[in-house]
Amino acid sequence: MANDVIDSLENMKLTTEEEEVIPISDEGQLDTIEECSLSLMGKFLTCKSFNKRAAKNTMRRAWGLEDRLRITEVGPNLFQFKFTSEFDLNRILRGGPWSCDNQLLMLKRWRKGMAIGNIRMETVTLWIQIWGAPLDMYSSRVAKEVGSRLGLVEEVEQRKGHDELNYFMRVRVALPISKPLRRGSFIAGFDGEKNWVKFKYERLPMFCYYCGVLGHDIKNCAAHFVVTQNGVVVDYQYGEFLKAMGG
Repeated sequence: MANDVIDSLENMKLTTEEEEVIPISDEGQLDTIEECSLSLMGKFLTCKSFNKRAAKNTMRRAWGLEDRLRITEVGPNLFQFKFTSEFDLNRILRGGPWSCDNQLLMLKRWRKGMAIGNIRMETVTLWIQIWGAPLDMYSSRVAKEVGSRLGLVEEVEQRKGHDELNYFMRVRVALPISKPLRRGSFIAGFDGEKNWVKFKYERLPMFCYYCGVLGHDIKNCAAHFVVTQNGVVVDYQYGEFLKAMGG
């Protein structure tokens, strides 16, 4: 049960009738479970208002599902995308990140028991490139170890041959949206020698060059507003250099 619902019930004196648990028949639930089982819940990570109808049409075209996708707004900036096949659902879920007008669409697969009050969109999944590691650390195992310190690792690129270009390692990570993007990190092998590796993010949507957090820009950053109002000259620590080439 959602925390906000629990909080309200704690302060509510229920009548005897309100305490009754209403049983729902299998017939009343099975049809909707079947319909929901092929759906994704989605929310745009944005601080701006947007044209919801245009956003829906954009996603249908981007996914090539103009006639095979139902989109229903089930809450404020919360959408249910209903597919007709498991193949299409997985293709979209794994093919992200998706964005509309540079505003990231966060997606989560529907699970039984989801309600408007308990759906939490707390991560975004991005492919991260790891640049500058020593050559003896270029491996999928190392990429996974580095990625696990950034968030939940969902996939690691497997190199197909030793003769391919090997400038960087790639790992797909579910990143917490509450934290600034990591620009890099020190890594150290068994000898303890530290090396700095840089992170670049593929298809990186809108983020703030002041605080490094996804979902807003400088003009809509409360922390940046406070600092600049006090006349402080800002040294921006984030910027275009975090974007992977072509992303």
